[in-house]
Amino acid sequence: MEMMKLTPACKDYLWGGHRLVDEYGIKFDKEICAEAWTLSCHKDGESVVSGGEFEGKTLSQVIDILGKEILGTNCSRFEEFPILIKLIDAKRALSIQVHPDNEYALKNENQYGKTEMWYILEADEGAFLYEGFDHEISKEEFEQRIKNNTLEDVLHRVYVKKGDVIFITPGTLHAIGAGILIAEIQQSSNVTYRIYDYGRVGADGKPRELHIDKALDVTKLVPPTPYVSKDGHLVSCEYFQVDSVELGGDSTSLDVDKSSFLNILAVEGCATVSSGAQTLEVTKGESLFIPAGLGKITISGNAHLIVTRIP
Repeated sequence: MEMMKLTPACKDYLWGGHRLVDEYGIKFDKEICAEAWTLSCHKDGESVVSGGEFEGKTLSQVIDILGKEILGTNCSRFEEFPILIKLIDAKRALSIQVHPDNEYALKNENQYGKTEMWYILEADEGAFLYEGFDHEISKEEFEQRIKNNTLEDVLHRVYVKKGDVIFITPGTLHAIGAGILIAEIQQSSNVTYRIYDYGRVGADGKPRELHIDKALDVTKLVPPTPYVSKDGHLVSCEYFQVDSVELGGDSTSLDVDKSSFLNILAVEGCATVSSGAQTLEVTKGESLFIPAGLGKITISGNAHLIVTRIP
């Protein structure tokens, strides 16, 4: 087995900017690069291996070849690859939206729901996001405010800065605001119910589709519960465990046992990752997949890394 560098699938959603290309080294030739899916086996955009024995193959193809053992025993409870990791550049505000839980999404969308976390990489002064409501409201008020475009008046606004962590559970209404760049770790799902989109139109000149009825079904009409890490991780939940690793010219080692693969996403600087005779360099914006059971890896350099595993 070997470590694999991944090339992301990119999305040109209308609210995005160009910072992922200009500052994070993402290769994408369109005017907008809103998202880079740096670890993905989702059918809507798969990561592709760059270099090595499996050059040009999607990560899901590699899993088919090598077997699910490379994902680790903790992944055996999932029918599909469990997570999706993205870089997101919100030049403009994203739509106000909500994600369903597994039960609702499997019944209505034939895919899983979405629990997700955001690690704030960059935020303009005064940048904010929405997370839940500033006070509990009724379903009737929610529906009425959607109709008369006053929903923002009752949303909970969170001003953010670099290094902040936001944990979004299914049913929590949310929206990333303008001027924010984040790393998102989430369940492998692309189910989003759009509630309000500021009257914007898509590339076809028509207003983007809203999903009001489904949003009314799943939205929790209450203030958010602040996430507090109890174990030293950025976030640890049923689906992912995420850590921040910062190196200032020094080195550290991690043991990649048979319980889970690791994903290493570089968000600043450059690091060298070594396993036996194999050494790979990971620079800002790049992602490595480390198969479960690979054993001890050594990481050195000047870099800030987001490390994710399945608990």
